[in-house]
Amino acid sequence: MRFFNATLFPTKIIKIMPKKNTKQVQGKLETVQTGPITVDKSGDVVIKINAKPGAKNNNITDISSDGIGVQINAPPTDGEANAELIKYLSKVLGLRKSDLSLDRGSRSRNKILIVHNTSLGIEGITEKIKEEINDK
Repeated sequence: MRFFNATLFPTKIIKIMPKKNTKQVQGKLETVQTGPITVDKSGDVVIKINAKPGAKNNNITDISSDGIGVQINAPPTDGEANAELIKYLSKVLGLRKSDLSLDRGSRSRNKILIVHNTSLGIEGITEKIKEEINDK
């Protein structure tokens, strides 16, 4: 089959391969999970939050693939709910408020929080959130 070479068919053949869910972090190969809690390129933990402001008390309701459902005891005005969310999650995770920052969603119910400088990792954060769900 010599007549099927690259000169007769000038189009490129592109082999599409799925990306691996692994990442090089400080010399170690770490698996990046898909879900509400992931790790970004800089090694910080990223948490997807589905906020429900105006609740009677602060509570974590559920963990789904869309995000972690959090009821917040603050009105959604002037950033009060965002401040209360960071205060509540810092208490749940046992971190300082300065270790948590709101990356996206300051005016939305779907938010993305970044956890800086933590040794907990994905498993530790997931475990603490599940403990908080079971306590309520």
